[in-house]
Amino acid sequence: MLGSLPVDGQERFVYRQSMNAEHYADAEISRIAGAIGEPARARMLYCLMDGHARTSTELSVVAEVSPSTASVHLSRLKMERLVKVLVQGKHRFYSLEGPEVASALEGLSVLAGGSRKKFVPSTPSRLRAARTCYDHMAGAVGVSLHDRFKSLGWLSAGAKDVDDAYELTLGGTKAFEALGIDIEVTRGLRRRFACACLDWSERRPHVGGALGAAVLKIALKRKWVIQDLDSRALGVTSYGRRELLNRFGLRV
Repeated sequence: MLGSLPVDGQERFVYRQSMNAEHYADAEISRIAGAIGEPARARMLYCLMDGHARTSTELSVVAEVSPSTASVHLSRLKMERLVKVLVQGKHRFYSLEGPEVASALEGLSVLAGGSRKKFVPSTPSRLRAARTCYDHMAGAVGVSLHDRFKSLGWLSAGAKDVDDAYELTLGGTKAFEALGIDIEVTRGLRRRFACACLDWSERRPHVGGALGAAVLKIALKRKWVIQDLDSRALGVTSYGRRELLNRFGLRV
């Protein structure tokens, strides 16, 4: 009996540690949710989903609050590591902290859409066609590219314990490198390599992660798509339509 006491005591100690860890996680989630949940802060965050940095004055207009109130909101978002700030001279530019924040916001947009027997998108047509999701391509074109990459056999399932992770097949590696993407450099970035990001308007995945960002970068560089200056919308050019058809068999 005495010999079992240390084991019993150790189990209770580990249990209390586990409960404390869960309690800490609950508190973190609640605090972050509270930061996002305020309407003015939510408008700021979704404005930054296009990957462009903005000043507090610009974000105050988006949030429909005074510049002083905007500064308070941005301080809260920065404290929760939802946004970061870059100082250039007298100006402070705010952007999302990283792709994980964008992915969470996109997921919340999906939840906000509610559940329906048959999904009917209510997204403005220009945003639904093609747009940025932080630094990768979303919308109908982004989803179609994801589906095409899979049907061409370029993407395979990643780690078994990560449902949304992707890896490249040998054919996929060659194909993406032929597009001008340095796979070794892309894989070495300090972020997820490739993953399925659930699309807000289509309710199906597009390609996220470093690979998705690299694809968008190529599309913009080669003028397959052109980004709006004041929104997340992407316009597919005539040249882009031909390239998407010739390279991927994708009609847009």
